[in-house]
Amino acid sequence: MKRIQFVIAVILLMSCSSSKITSSWKAPDAVPGTYGKILMLGMIADKDRAIQEQMEAHFAGDLKNLGYNAVTSLQVFGPKAFDGMTEAEAVQSLKASGIEAIITIVLLDKQKEMKYVPGQIHYSPYSYYYNHFWGYRTAMYNRISEPGYYVTDTYYFWESNVYDMKTQSLVYSVQTKSFDPMSTEAMAHEYGKMIVQKMVKENILVKAIKSGLASL
Repeated sequence: MKRIQFVIAVILLMSCSSSKITSSWKAPDAVPGTYGKILMLGMIADKDRAIQEQMEAHFAGDLKNLGYNAVTSLQVFGPKAFDGMTEAEAVQSLKASGIEAIITIVLLDKQKEMKYVPGQIHYSPYSYYYNHFWGYRTAMYNRISEPGYYVTDTYYFWESNVYDMKTQSLVYSVQTKSFDPMSTEAMAHEYGKMIVQKMVKENILVKAIKSGLASL
């Protein structure tokens, strides 16, 4: 019975989203984007380069499913994108690459929280155990000797902005919180899909640029 309950709990946990949108902003004059080429620009510490790669790749993939030509900064400019450049040089480089819009992926903060999970403390009498000494002894011993334990929860706070390169102005901004994701791969997959769907709903991106393309 306990094994069945454990399996069910795992399935429910896997089916639940670990990320949620906490706030968003849309420019008053924003119109649905029909950008020809979009750059995914992750701004994440060097030590988390693997996370940047996954976040950019999954987000770009979701945009491609929508019909956009999306590329990642690591693919186009490498890990040191725009380092040592002036604003004019960076803008020129972007235009030369045909970039019409930039979507940033910024890890604003990463926090860890430790908490104590106690052992079994509920009391449930079982007549069979009570009527047989060894059954009673075994059940009670296992219950009182089960130790508590500490777990560490991790919180990721993200922000993504959309910039139109024609005006270099902010079109849209969205903030999210990811709670203890199962893996960075799962978080990246979840994040890209969630934000793209939100942008479609907010009429920042259109569902399809050409007929016949799959939509969300």
